[in-house]
Amino acid sequence: MNEYKKKIAFIINPISGTQSKEQILKWLDEKLDKERYEQEVIYTERAGHAVEIAAQKAQENAHAVIAIGGDGTINEIARSLVHTKTALGIIPCGSGNGLARHLQIPMEPKKAIDIINDGLIDIIDYGKINNVPFFCTCGVGFDAFVSLQFSKAGRRGPLTYLEKTLLESLKYRPETYELEMDGSTLRYKAFLIACGNASQYGNNAYIAPQATLNDGLLDVTILEPFTVLDVPSLSFQLFNKTIDQNSRIKTFRCQTLRIHRSKPGVVHFDGDPMMMGENIDVKIMKKGLQVIVPHDAEKDTNVLQRAQDYINGLKQINDSFVEDIAHKNKMILDKGKRQFKKLTKM
Repeated sequence: MNEYKKKIAFIINPISGTQSKEQILKWLDEKLDKERYEQEVIYTERAGHAVEIAAQKAQENAHAVIAIGGDGTINEIARSLVHTKTALGIIPCGSGNGLARHLQIPMEPKKAIDIINDGLIDIIDYGKINNVPFFCTCGVGFDAFVSLQFSKAGRRGPLTYLEKTLLESLKYRPETYELEMDGSTLRYKAFLIACGNASQYGNNAYIAPQATLNDGLLDVTILEPFTVLDVPSLSFQLFNKTIDQNSRIKTFRCQTLRIHRSKPGVVHFDGDPMMMGENIDVKIMKKGLQVIVPHDAEKDTNVLQRAQDYINGLKQINDSFVEDIAHKNKMILDKGKRQFKKLTKM
């Protein structure tokens, strides 16, 4: 009987990532445990729409709201579910999938659906940056600047992000920041300052490799100015989960942090950019969100797995590069055909 089934809503962002959402829906119809769950599928129609849908489902006491999208979609849904009895579920299909990767939710939709069927729920922390919730990372500096440029790009995916990162890093200038925490003030000239609730940005890029989602602390990573010679080691350590061992990196943990800069500018939260003022307050909110997780969530991976993650990340970038080149070649070929037809008609 329907009254004994748990109600779950699947919210789909139709423009996130590159995977076919229709195929995911087919797998959902095949694999979801219909004896336990009564499902509803809703497509977002605009930015911020997922916030409204998730808030309504929480008011209706839905068992869970499942995000089918990337970190931006997850952020919109999760902010409406904090401190409610409704759990967040994730079928990752975004550009980075930082929170899903940290939780070790499979990138394959079929396997992610199996996690939902298992129904194991954990309670995690979340953060706020000037009262804007984030669940993975937030920060100022270069990564925030790149997120702004990425948001303006017509195409998504790791290749676009890599292109923006390489182009902007050549002209970006580090800023000087004052950091207030635990009654003391420190001053740093920094390329970026990242505050992690989770350990990574996404795509297995671990900016806060020691971060956990339930310790009640922010993991703060400061990248000081560096030279071109530092880039290879920084890049490898970022994907190998050892960036905190680099001499250009400073790390610490805290519950609250105030960042002061000389002028207003961009910040990012879960990869999305936002303009904020000179003073930025970041804090952790303990045990605020219920999340559907695998049975081995938060289990650390070994060195071999980290190396494999690094290789997989490079392969994903390479595959995107090949796809991008093929797309551009097709556009050039189509343009040549059109011009040839015009010439032959003259």
